[in-house]
Amino acid sequence: EYRKLFSEKTKIVAITQTSNALGTINPIKEITDIAHANNVPVLIDGAQGIKSCGIDVQAIDCDFYCFSGHKLYAPMGIGVLYGKETWLDKLPPYQGGGDMIKQVSFEKTTFNDLPFKFEAGTPNVSGAIGLQHALLFIEKYGHQHFMAYEKELLDYAVSQMQSLENIRFIGTASHKSAVISFLLEPHHPTDVGTLIDFMGVAVRTGHHCTQPLMDYLGIPGTIRASFAPYNTKDEVDHFVHALHTANKMLA
Repeated sequence: EYRKLFSEKTKIVAITQTSNALGTINPIKEITDIAHANNVPVLIDGAQGIKSCGIDVQAIDCDFYCFSGHKLYAPMGIGVLYGKETWLDKLPPYQGGGDMIKQVSFEKTTFNDLPFKFEAGTPNVSGAIGLQHALLFIEKYGHQHFMAYEKELLDYAVSQMQSLENIRFIGTASHKSAVISFLLEPHHPTDVGTLIDFMGVAVRTGHHCTQPLMDYLGIPGTIRASFAPYNTKDEVDHFVHALHTANKMLA
């Protein structure tokens, strides 16, 4: 189906490395190769995948790759955009300010070299330092270490949640991140999320900025639980117990 989407109107392929709604890890190398065979550049949103999956942009050969710093436990307000030099040279600056101009006159403006033409104004120095230390933290333990532990938590949570008779898992790909999207039918996701919030459990409820996907699945949204290296199996047990309690309260 993906191959059939290409036409002379296709300008760029933009896709997530990992779905924030379902946890599915997409085959980004294959997706990139097919796009390039059709002379179409590729932008990969790595916000959900950078921590656990990592990325080798040269091996994938993507044209652009971006992610948010806070997904790596860095401060909010900073992110990364990688782009092939040939594309970045062609792109104009998206905003004006200090350091993004090499020379200016009444007749013309000459933009600065890369990367400065995209970094107008006062840089987020504290954010950059925080991002550096977050990357060093990830590098110290390795992506595979995080992925293995989160996979252990994911499998344990799924097995424990099977005790809920009205559980419906949404998104069950074999290759996925430590995200569980689910419903406790017939209860609305927001009702469940609100109740377990009072029990000290933080989940996300709603359509997760993927309304077309939810419409396709015929559901109003999901309850989404995400696991991280600092979570424990005891916390998973508390989470499942809270779901059982919410079930009783909504019955």
